[in-house]
Amino acid sequence: MTQRVALATVMDRLSIDAVITDYAAAVDDGAWDACTALFTPDGRADHRRAGGAEESAAEGVRWLAERLRNFPVRQHLVVNRRLDLEDLGGYPGDHARVRADYFSPMGPAVTGDAGSTPAVLAGGRYVFELRRTDAGWRIRTVTAHEMWRCAPGGTG
Repeated sequence: MTQRVALATVMDRLSIDAVITDYAAAVDDGAWDACTALFTPDGRADHRRAGGAEESAAEGVRWLAERLRNFPVRQHLVVNRRLDLEDLGGYPGDHARVRADYFSPMGPAVTGDAGSTPAVLAGGRYVFELRRTDAGWRIRTVTAHEMWRCAPGGTG
């Protein structure tokens, strides 16, 4: 592998990591248009193991927006990222796969009327399939595998 190829691989890995971080931040911030823009035009979202469906990215983002509407405070952490970048005989390809764990505390706002919405903690694993596009790396598919959920002081 030449220095130029090694540098391109590092840049791809950093760009892919930024897309995953942007996804988590967009979900937490309720920036639904920004979240949708992280996907390829034919992107898909699979939330079946989190109570949703497998559908287009736009429909999946709308489902998230509705599901998270009662939780104005979200701090979605995506950790333990394992990135596999397509290898074309020593050169980086245009496809990547990221498996990452998530921890997602959600709850009512700290100030104002918290209402009756309890805090909820959830965790699981994402699988992202990404593709290089003219606009940079984009998510082709995201699959959320929710493994657990609980409300502090109770059960989920």
